[in-house]
Amino acid sequence: MIGHHTADEIRAAEQATGELLTSGVLMRRAATGLAHVILSELRLRRGAIYGARVVLIVGAGDNGGDALHAGALVRARGVAVDAVLTAPDRAHPGGLAALRRAGGRVVSVASGAYDLAVDGVVGIGGSGPLRPTAAAAFEHVTAPIIAVDIPSGVDADTGQVHDPSVVAEVTVTFGTRRRAHALAAHRCGRIECIDIGIDPPAAHLVALGDAEIGDLWPVPGPADDKYTQGVTGVIAGSDRFPGAAVLCTGAAVAATSGMVRYAGSAASQVVSRHPEIVASMVREAGDLDDVGRVQAWVIGPGAGTDSRAADLVAAVLDTDVPVLLDADAITVVSEHRSWVADRVAPTLLTPHAGEFARLAGRPVGADRVAAVTDLAVELGATVLLKGRATLVADGAGPVLVNDAGSSWAATAGAGDVLSGIAGALLAAGLAPRPAAAAAARAHARAASLAAQGDGDGRGAPIGASDLLAAVRPAIRVLRSVGDGQR
Repeated sequence: MIGHHTADEIRAAEQATGELLTSGVLMRRAATGLAHVILSELRLRRGAIYGARVVLIVGAGDNGGDALHAGALVRARGVAVDAVLTAPDRAHPGGLAALRRAGGRVVSVASGAYDLAVDGVVGIGGSGPLRPTAAAAFEHVTAPIIAVDIPSGVDADTGQVHDPSVVAEVTVTFGTRRRAHALAAHRCGRIECIDIGIDPPAAHLVALGDAEIGDLWPVPGPADDKYTQGVTGVIAGSDRFPGAAVLCTGAAVAATSGMVRYAGSAASQVVSRHPEIVASMVREAGDLDDVGRVQAWVIGPGAGTDSRAADLVAAVLDTDVPVLLDADAITVVSEHRSWVADRVAPTLLTPHAGEFARLAGRPVGADRVAAVTDLAVELGATVLLKGRATLVADGAGPVLVNDAGSSWAATAGAGDVLSGIAGALLAAGLAPRPAAAAAARAHARAASLAAQGDGDGRGAPIGASDLLAAVRPAIRVLRSVGDGQR
């Protein structure tokens, strides 16, 4: 489990160290760690350290001080170090003096060929886009960038990416990860976290590791049968548009070893693709009485938003089992929020940004963590907000974040697969928050596996059917990391 902290939490943890902060010990530790990463990257990229060239793009304050002190240490190892000062009058005096004593140069423009660049412009206290002077300093930089704390132009707490901003291949942070390292992972690159001796509080934004997800995954025990492992009910698609039904039910089958019951007008198409599914032709809410007992319901993908669909949503929410609402079902309950708020049994909603806006009556905004938390509290439910960084909140425990690592899953029908996985985990007995987080991780792994194909590392676009086919291999990967216990 990896916590991601706010800027205020980090500042408070630094202040709590007392003399370690005021005497400059924390900065020296940070600079030493940063220098180690720079040297390691040089060794990796060019096979040698001596004779390499590094440019520091330096702003005001302690972030720039970290970069300048690290530059001095790197210079002592035979690396040519230039520094471009975006705020010359406010550059960290101790760091600048150290760089000059070591033989580093201050230059006006980052000209020539550099092996690495270091972004030390703005730290966790910055906000908004790069200022014109800083943006101009990066114009001539073509070398891979190592960011100090946060890529400049990315907000530390919200992960909002401004234009212009830095794209880093590596981000070196200190003591603990910042929220932006998860929320804007695509701008941060690889994260290197240096221990400098601070003790932050428990984080409100947490990422579960693959081993933790693998250990969560339900597998059959010696006394299990198809019923005890969970029966998932799915209401999705239609006879005219059966795709959502096929994808959602197929994902539920792939996710666990229990049973899947399909209730809808695409029954024949579903069974033709997945003969293990028990399918019932359901067109009206009253038909649900003939479906049979389920341990959780998934409703919404391709199910429609007319009065008949609304009656089905209302009937499902009136049951005493966990319910996952997606797609059209979210549109329906956006006009009937009390149907969710008044439930006693657990409810999981899985909106994308547009569905979130309809449901909440407001756009997600820049602070996605606050937005998903607030909606979960308002509805008394668990909310999974889709995105490359998927967020799961229930208003009680920490918000769980899953960085997909890619955007291969940005394809039509991928959300139907996610709903099926999460719904099956609910039926198997997982609580909504861990079920949603586990489903998001398996979904992301499946998309990556499907896109990579023969594993040459380049990848190619996929469709939702490809993603579905990779769900089981993705679960195997996750369970191979964990200890395999239920």
